[in-house]
Amino acid sequence: MNAQHALDAAFRESWGRIVAALIRRTGNWDLAEECAQEAFVEAVRKWPADGVPQRPIAWLTTVAGNRAIDRLRREARGAQLLEQIGHEADVETMFDEVEEIEDDRLRLIFTCCHPALPMDGRVALTLRSLIGLTTAEIARAFLVPEATVAKRLTRTKSKIAAAGIAYRVPPAHLLPERTAGVLAVLYLMFNEGYSASSGEELIRVGLCDDAIRLARSLRQLMPDEPEVAGALALMLLQHSRRRARLDDNGELVTLEDQERARWDRAEIDEALELLESALRRGAAGPYQLQAAIAACHARAATAAETDWPQVAGLYALLEAQAPSPVVRLNRAVAVAMAGDLDAGLAMVDELGTDPRMARYYLLDAARADMLRRRGDPRGAADAYRRALPLAPSEAERRFLQRRITEL
Repeated sequence: MNAQHALDAAFRESWGRIVAALIRRTGNWDLAEECAQEAFVEAVRKWPADGVPQRPIAWLTTVAGNRAIDRLRREARGAQLLEQIGHEADVETMFDEVEEIEDDRLRLIFTCCHPALPMDGRVALTLRSLIGLTTAEIARAFLVPEATVAKRLTRTKSKIAAAGIAYRVPPAHLLPERTAGVLAVLYLMFNEGYSASSGEELIRVGLCDDAIRLARSLRQLMPDEPEVAGALALMLLQHSRRRARLDDNGELVTLEDQERARWDRAEIDEALELLESALRRGAAGPYQLQAAIAACHARAATAAETDWPQVAGLYALLEAQAPSPVVRLNRAVAVAMAGDLDAGLAMVDELGTDPRMARYYLLDAARADMLRRRGDPRGAADAYRRALPLAPSEAERRFLQRRITEL
């Protein structure tokens, strides 16, 4: 493995662990992120010349921990903190405590999702600290300007410090008030792995696995919460398609054209059981509804057997509970696939006036697909061309270019 690939892999696997462990010991969010970043900068400088260390993540965590210690020694408040911790050796070996890793990450999520913090700030800070997404990537996920995200991050960190919010998983009676924020974080984390917002890779399987692992931990904490089960079911259903989403040449394959024999049946079966158990409680929330939509695809033996009217109906329920332009776009696609192309196109055209969708490439891609199905190749090609420069990954851009060429 060359240095760049090793760095990319280490970043995906260890950023959140390094930051979470540093926050636990120092209580300083900015220091944790800065020292983690400095460790990667040092790796960029050294690994190409000296070779990739035998244990890349251990190397990075050691550098980050040492940087944190050095900074604390230079500050009066930092020196007091080191004394409170007890022994500097404890800080130097903080990353050897393997059993703390998942607890650290859950602490990080629950701290970010404190009800005193605004929801958009909770999610943005967790995506930044836990996953290492840039402000640009987070802005793309929220459909807002990058400067807006930067301000949210600053305000949220300041409020954590000012309010003295504890870095911990809260007691059981306080879990429900943070559930919505925690689920939003986990699902956005999963989505970043499922469809990366930048870079050459369309799918970051390790990030999806991490989100699912944390969702399982949350379900252990909250076994009777149907939305937690629904969110885990949704992730499993979508993750079950991972091997079919790209062909052997790394090209994107649409849901309609995927080889369903490659879907992970064990994950589908587990997800369907989770979903059915959650729905029996009679309180179907947004994650259960999204999982029910994914289940319609999972139960269909072929794309042609998909119950599109049911999918469209479920999206209508979802839009009533959690309205957003992206949900409405997905509903428009379902309406079109259920047989009413004109109605689907009308909904897409209406969304074209929403400024939040101005740089959302799937809007024009959906319009193009509907026009293609209606027999308007010129209009479809024009819509694909508008979508092309907005697509975030190389695989998606190649797919759009193939569609243009075909038309």
